[in-house]
Amino acid sequence: MKRARDILALQRPDGSWGQFHTMAIPTALPTANHPLATEQALRHLHILGFTAEDEAVQRAIAYMEYHLAQPESVIFFEKKHDPKIFTDLMLSAWLRLFVPDHPGAMRVAKQWAAIIEAAFADGSYNHERYAKSFAQQLGKTLNPKAGVFVNFVTFYQIALLQGMLTPETESAMLDYAISYPNGLGYICRTPLNQPPEEFSRKASHYLAAIELIAGYALAPQKLGIAKDWLLQHQLPDGQWDFGPKANDGVYFPLCDSWRKAEDRRRDCTVRVTKLLKNL
Repeated sequence: MKRARDILALQRPDGSWGQFHTMAIPTALPTANHPLATEQALRHLHILGFTAEDEAVQRAIAYMEYHLAQPESVIFFEKKHDPKIFTDLMLSAWLRLFVPDHPGAMRVAKQWAAIIEAAFADGSYNHERYAKSFAQQLGKTLNPKAGVFVNFVTFYQIALLQGMLTPETESAMLDYAISYPNGLGYICRTPLNQPPEEFSRKASHYLAAIELIAGYALAPQKLGIAKDWLLQHQLPDGQWDFGPKANDGVYFPLCDSWRKAEDRRRDCTVRVTKLLKNL
């Protein structure tokens, strides 16, 4: 596929694609203002089916492992976020997506699991317990302006915590995340219990959040509304079609081109069918 070849050609000798953190900018391919960054490249490759068996991913894993293992290594600076905590969170989330039992990533995942277990100790979210456990586990006081730490319903924590929580905490956390009014950070800006009315680019991003949540053991019990939404939008011929505007160069297309409507419908159907198998 041309998109994969273009991304692979941009990988640097150290295994990165340059700057790491740009999840908030869904760049399809590099531009003068938004060069392709490492986690964007990893997101593309993950969507396209690349695994830890592929050479390019192995090189990226080695890059992430190196920075995760270095006590002073920081790949992102931002005043409101402790740079090392954020670095470890980002790297560990991506490592676990490709290598679920990665030892270094598991160390960080266990810290965040302890934080979430404390936050939902009585079955509902308690921010004071969350902040207290955050400080105990990570050695830093929670900055109330550090959005990605204050709001844990983001791509990073949700990706990191799969398989890490007790059933009781996973159930309570998923209920909280699915009803969170601001959606899933870096992926979708609308509540996951309110599917979009129409298939569109917005619906594609909503689906991306559901795909991430679907990695949890209890997801089939929690995502009935999303499953019903998908089945309601199934075409009479059994396929799905998000429409041409869903082509954002990130989640779609999966093939090289949508010049033909049948290629678009095939891409959409492959994606939805894969998700429904997990629900």
